[in-house]
Amino acid sequence: QVQLVESGGGLVQAGGSLRLSCSASGRTFSTYAMGWFRQAPGKGREFVAGFSYTGGNTYYADSVKGRFTISRDNAVKTAYLQMNSLQAEDTAVYYCAADRFGPGTNNEYAYDYWGQGTQVTVSS
Repeated sequence: QVQLVESGGGLVQAGGSLRLSCSASGRTFSTYAMGWFRQAPGKGREFVAGFSYTGGNTYYADSVKGRFTISRDNAVKTAYLQMNSLQAEDTAVYYCAADRFGPGTNNEYAYDYWGQGTQVTVSS
């Protein structure tokens, strides 16, 4: 089992950057695919980015390609989402999720563990 805690959200102007962190508990972090999802007010949850548990495959939503980068550091059991060139449409609550031995794709139902979310607000 793993527990996830996101941090790094906040208020930023359009064009700015933020880096979200997702810290995990447990001893088997390296066996989990990690994904980032977001949910804007009045909308459903959508996939943002993910990578397989091996780290060999990464996936991005078209809306964030070229602007967001997902990464992980197994030594400190943390996943990151670097967000650059932020736009007002990126405003949402961002969640990280974990799927043991998973592919890290956009299927939210494959992820077994979720963090509590961190708010990102981009002012235009």
